[in-house]
Amino acid sequence: MTSTWAVEAANLGRAFDEAWAIRDLDLRIPAGQRVLLLGPNGSGKTTLLRLLATLLRPTSGSLRLCGFDPLRQGNEVRGRIGLMAHRPLLYESLTAEENLGFYSRMYEVPSPQARSTALLRLVGLEDRAHLRVRALSRGQQQRLALARALLHDPPLLLLDEPDTGLDEEGLAVLGRVLSEEGRTVVMATHQAERGLAWADRVLVLRGGRLSEDRLLRPEPAMSRSGAVASEATP
Repeated sequence: MTSTWAVEAANLGRAFDEAWAIRDLDLRIPAGQRVLLLGPNGSGKTTLLRLLATLLRPTSGSLRLCGFDPLRQGNEVRGRIGLMAHRPLLYESLTAEENLGFYSRMYEVPSPQARSTALLRLVGLEDRAHLRVRALSRGQQQRLALARALLHDPPLLLLDEPDTGLDEEGLAVLGRVLSEEGRTVVMATHQAERGLAWADRVLVLRGGRLSEDRLLRPEPAMSRSGAVASEATP
């Protein structure tokens, strides 16, 4: 099953007790588009990413991801999502290579050894493959977390402050990943200037609401299935 839309949200909302972190959000993101989320602390960026990652259930409204309903088709959705969150989601007592091997089995990645080796080379950690995660620097852990998020070649990549702790080499690696054609990316960062260099579209959240939706690059986005999305906004 393929869809022209990577994200379709209608009247989406998420409340914590009496406080709404996301409210009345209508949004469509075409497959292949790179979206930058901006907004002050508490604006709802992380909550939106957690909703898209299926880590939170909506309080109101509807959500479809890559053509699937995450409430009814959770396995299909999660297999199509790569997440790089605030925490690297790595096992500190395992080596870099062992971490990727563990997640490869979880996602049933074909040829897991070859895939892990290729990704360690991509993020510049091939010479750190046999080091335990606790021995890696913060920036190296971020790079490994990026490799973990890419293991199963997800069509939808969600990044929450992915540039935190990265040195120039790490930023170059991240830039190469973001420049790949076809993958949909939704990224939140406080480094607006850096994010704007990578993004096709900017969404600004304030108080849990979408206050601005700006297209930076109007050319059609090519989905990973080959479909062309000619409209970048609903």
